[in-house]
Amino acid sequence: MPGIGVLALQGDYREHIKMFSLLGTPSHEIRKASQISDLDGLVIPGGESTTISYLMDLYNIRSAIQDSALSNLPIWGTCAGLILMANTLLEDIPCPLDLIDIKVSRNAYGRQVDSFKDSINFSFDQNHPFPGVFIRAPKIVTIGQNVEVISTLDNGEVVGVREGKSIGTSFHPELTPDNRFHKYFIDLVYS
Repeated sequence: MPGIGVLALQGDYREHIKMFSLLGTPSHEIRKASQISDLDGLVIPGGESTTISYLMDLYNIRSAIQDSALSNLPIWGTCAGLILMANTLLEDIPCPLDLIDIKVSRNAYGRQVDSFKDSINFSFDQNHPFPGVFIRAPKIVTIGQNVEVISTLDNGEVVGVREGKSIGTSFHPELTPDNRFHKYFIDLVYS
């Protein structure tokens, strides 16, 4: 089934599907490994990274995602999805997918009560900041040589990266009315 798949094991997958729908782009929930091979792109949403990782293994989805990434499938991870896309974590769990050459620290911006909003500067629209929503957000600690910074906070802290056709964001673009990040991903998928 072509279109953009959103991993629907746990987390805020419905919000991504709603945003793609508002933009007129076909998208659907992904719960099985067999659904991944025909996708045009995949989103790994925010949620609880250890739970998503556990369910990926329980339903044998991990290797399908990794194989698809090797076949150049565009993949975007938001918050927990970013954690899972990293190649290294500061913590022992969960087991990341090794899709982007970054080191990430889970919940580095604090607990649920420490959630916040902040303006984000991004490379593809430098004149208009993006309204970032950070919920128990991960922090990108280091980035590899081939990783492009696509989003930062005003203090220069990196909150969005891209390596090839893989994108990761520390924040939740799907929880805002601003659709520019979803348009960016759509352009990456269909260009």
